[in-house]
Order: sequence, then C-alpha cells, then structure tokens
Amino acid sequence: MLAPDDGWAAAEGGTTGGAAADAAHVHTVHDRAGLVRALDGGSDTPKIIRIAGTIDVNTDDRGRRLTCADYATDGYDLSAYLAAYDPRTWGPARPSGPQEDARRASAARQAERVTLKVGSHTTLVGLGRDAVLKGASLQVADADNVIIRNLEVRDTYDCFPRWQPNSGGLGDWKAEYDNIWLRGSTHVWVDHVTLSDRGRPDAAEPTYFGRNYLRHDGLLDITNGADLVTVSWSRFAEHDKAMLIGNSDSRVSDRGKLRVTLHHNAFEDIVQRAPRVRFGQVHVYNNRYVVPGDAHDYRYSIGVGTESAITAENNAFTTPAHVEVADLVKSWNGTGLQQRGTLFNGFPVDLLAIHNAYNSGSERDLVADVGWTPSLHGPISSAATADREVTRHAGAGRVR
Repeated sequence: MLAPDDGWAAAEGGTTGGAAADAAHVHTVHDRAGLVRALDGGSDTPKIIRIAGTIDVNTDDRGRRLTCADYATDGYDLSAYLAAYDPRTWGPARPSGPQEDARRASAARQAERVTLKVGSHTTLVGLGRDAVLKGASLQVADADNVIIRNLEVRDTYDCFPRWQPNSGGLGDWKAEYDNIWLRGSTHVWVDHVTLSDRGRPDAAEPTYFGRNYLRHDGLLDITNGADLVTVSWSRFAEHDKAMLIGNSDSRVSDRGKLRVTLHHNAFEDIVQRAPRVRFGQVHVYNNRYVVPGDAHDYRYSIGVGTESAITAENNAFTTPAHVEVADLVKSWNGTGLQQRGTLFNGFPVDLLAIHNAYNSGSERDLVADVGWTPSLHGPISSAATADREVTRHAGAGRVR
C-alpha cells in the first residue's frame, strides 16, 4: 500500500490497489492464459495478481510461441509494403490500399494478444526477483486505484510499424505499444518496475526509407487526463522515448490533471522524454540519469512542454563529454521550470540559468515560478545520496 505522503498518488484518498480483494480474487499466474483470466477483461472487481517467473504474451492459448509471421494476414508482406509506399514513388500521402489494409489487419491480430487491460482496484505484483512480462502492453485505461510493483516489462514489440510520411519532416516509423500506458486513469502507483527493450533494441533494426525501423513506442506514457500518479524506484533503460506526460498541446481538457511524482528512478541510456510534460504539475526528485559514452543520439532528459509546471530537485546526471548541461532540458513551448540541487558529473549546476544562457534565441527563456510547491513527498536526499541509493535499489527484484 502506498504511504500517505508518497507523491501525487497519495492525494485525495490515496492508492490501495487490490487491498480489498477477497480470497477468490487473489491469483498467482504463470502464463498468459492465467494472467488474462485473472485480469478479467479489466473488470473493477478488487484483485491481487501475482506474477511468477517469465510470461511471454506472444503465445497462443496453449502456450505456443507466436512470431510475426503467425499474426500476418490478408497477404501482408513487408517487402511488398516497402515497395508500395516508397516515398520516391508514393509521395507524401498517408499509405492506403491493399498492403496498408493488410498491415492494419495483421496489427489487430497482434494487439489481441499483447494488450492487457488492467481495471480499477487492482494490484499487479511480481513474485521474488525474476518476475517478467515479455512483449506485453499493460493498459490502465479509465481506471482508478491501481498498483503495479516489482515487475520487469520488456520488449513490447510491434510486428507491424506504420509509415508516417510527414512525421518530423522526413517521415518516420511509428510503433504502437507502450510497455505501460496510463490513459485517463487516477490513483496509480508504479513502483520497482524495470522497463526496457531488452533482447531486441531498435538500434539493431534495419533502416527503411532512410529511417530506423522502430519496433517500440514509449516505456511508460501518462496521457488523456490521467491524474494522481506516483512512479518510484523504477528503472527505465536502453530506449528512445521513455515517458510522455500529456499527449497533445491542444488537449486543454488536461488542465488541472496529469499530476505526477517521479522519485528515485533510474533513467539509463534514454534518448529523450525522461519525462516530457504538458499541462501537468510534475515533481521530479532524487532521480538518477546516466548517458553512456557511446550514446551519440542523446537529445534531452527533461522536456518542458505547453503549460507544464515541473519542479525538479536533487537529481543527479552522469554524462560523457559531448553532452553539456544545456542539453539536459528542452523547451517545447513551455514557460517554467523550478529546479534546485542538481548534480552534473558530480558538480552542482543551475539547470534553469544554464538552459536560458545557452539556448537564448533558439528556445524561449524559462522562469522559475511554476505556480505550485510540492507538499506530498517523503524525505528528499541530496542528489549524491540519491544517486547511490537508486543505483542499489531501483528496479524490479529490489523491493526492500
């Protein structure tokens, strides 16, 4: 159960997950079929689901491993898809026609297997040190009071990415599934999880139409008016876009929502979005950021988006020489960032002052007044202390 002061998920009644479950709704599951039965279609019945060992969701009802070829239908073929929608001949229009229809149908077949709906009043917890969901997309949609703990969710892999000709100006591949997606949900605590592309990194994928053939989307996205969320003692690793909070600049209905606390998390070899925020009041404290020496694709860590109100305190960044302090923060139409206690390669820095000094002319200056002061939090350690504690204790299998 979440402590009374442990971030935004402790507000307005707190978060208890499946604590009210009766004996008939406490399950230990070992395979996809058992997990699906226990989730009960995302019902709101209080339930505790304990995951034992590794569960691969790309399996059929008898447990047989499914490959992308098993999902392909209606004549879908990647080579034919690439030939049909080559920008040199197809142009900038959105793909349409038989191969795009076949891709959609094939994607729908995979979605039936890999997307798992988590309903209200649910605790999903791994047993011991080696509980793994492989290939799964946990979707907490329009639910309330959910706990996800002590669980590794890895390689949420899209067999059928779609080509978006106009994305980013050059076009891009779009994968469909987040490891965990909180959408329109409230009172959610994510604790001691490990999220990554482990086993199948996008960097190893081929290039088509001049763009990396991305197979993974976000690690943990919090969108569509989700609110009162705490993410703690978790590990985000070896991925491009780690965490999106708020999905659109135009979604003004998100105002007053997207209140999120991130503390004692490790962001290791993450290219961007750790997190990227729109609208929400987000408290980012005592986190550890590590950019490896060979990570030349690193873009930024904290993204200050439209009407976001981020307070970042006592976070530690370790980077190679080619990454500068000014690279850590990116303004995406945001106006404010309150920060203090930041360590950069062991030295104290002022993220706000350095961002404004080095990005003048290319991004708007940020101000320190974000209109609120965090009050729901436990003890806040120095960045150096947090760096050591997160190294030892963050991630699945490390619950104390």
